[in-house]
Amino acid sequence: MGVLHDDVVLISQSDKEGEPSVITVNCPDKTGLGCDLCRILLFFGLSIVRGASEIFYYRSELQPPKPPDVFLLKLCSYDRKGLLHDVTEVLCNLELNIKKVKVSTIPDGTVIDLFFVTDTRGLLHTKIRQEETYKALEDIMQRIVINFNIEKVGPEIAACSQASPFLPSGITEDIFHLEVSNELPSISLTSNNVSVVMDNSLSPAHTLVQIVCQDHKGLLYDIMRTLKDYSIQISYGRVYIRQGSKCEIDLFIMQAGGKKIVDPSKQSTLSSHLKMELLQLLRVAVVSRGPDTELLVANPVELSSKGRPLVFYDITRALKMLNTCIFSIPPQLSFGNAFLHFAEVGRHMIGDREWEVYRVLLDEGASLSIPRQKVEEGVWKLLMGWE
Repeated sequence: MGVLHDDVVLISQSDKEGEPSVITVNCPDKTGLGCDLCRILLFFGLSIVRGASEIFYYRSELQPPKPPDVFLLKLCSYDRKGLLHDVTEVLCNLELNIKKVKVSTIPDGTVIDLFFVTDTRGLLHTKIRQEETYKALEDIMQRIVINFNIEKVGPEIAACSQASPFLPSGITEDIFHLEVSNELPSISLTSNNVSVVMDNSLSPAHTLVQIVCQDHKGLLYDIMRTLKDYSIQISYGRVYIRQGSKCEIDLFIMQAGGKKIVDPSKQSTLSSHLKMELLQLLRVAVVSRGPDTELLVANPVELSSKGRPLVFYDITRALKMLNTCIFSIPPQLSFGNAFLHFAEVGRHMIGDREWEVYRVLLDEGASLSIPRQKVEEGVWKLLMGWE
């Protein structure tokens, strides 16, 4: 095709059904570009089966991009089974990025959903885009919508909506013990073995990183976000998936200053971090909270404050597929006008890094026949793309 000199994205559809399409992106390079591209592909539910990249020139960012506007979507409706997943699916199909969630219910069967979202199209401030959103939700929810509203919120409102920065010690013990012990749990909710090898002999200016691991949804994104957090530049890369979902990745990398990584301690730190992120990039646990049962899912946040796409969508989809209900208050019980929260997404500092933590209260009465381990595995496999 030759070297393009303009920013361009080309999508070539395959002539044969089942064969992969080819997406070609030509744009100035920057640290973290691969991570940003992989996040976009993951957001649209696309899987990378082969890939190659080459850098012709590098441009440092003169100023950081402006953060997107945050909107509060308030939805009040009557409850029904699978409602939360249906709403989440509509928002994802509309290309709205869910930043935070609070789901509350009251004894009369009314559910109040608060979604803090950003619009990938940048149009949610317009009446047409808001009407499109309402119409899509109304189509899936039929006549159970009571009230609906979208409003732009300032950073102070978004900050106040954040979950408590402090997590109960039981939660950190249940899903963050890897950060403390540096060991894998005995349960099978991990990827297979990961091999990371670094070689400085093949290029005078680059360090070659060779990674062999099992494929999973968002694999390249997880590698790229790790390198981005270490300010690593990728000059050339190749990705190939063999039979049996074994993935081989070759990356020629440099440090931010344009030098290869020769310090053994830096090599060891980067290698260990890549292995840990790929062995168990997500934490999934079903735990007891007194008389209640709670599903916990956590994923690390990039240093740029960007989270993993579609996690909440996959969680709600997995619970719907498993016929596992999110807890709701029986009408005969009365708690006055109090709102009880049964699903929440928030960010928390655990150790020296930020995590996105998803907490969902499960209705054991409606799904008593499903073992907790099956719920964990079902959620895990869907998040990993192994369903």
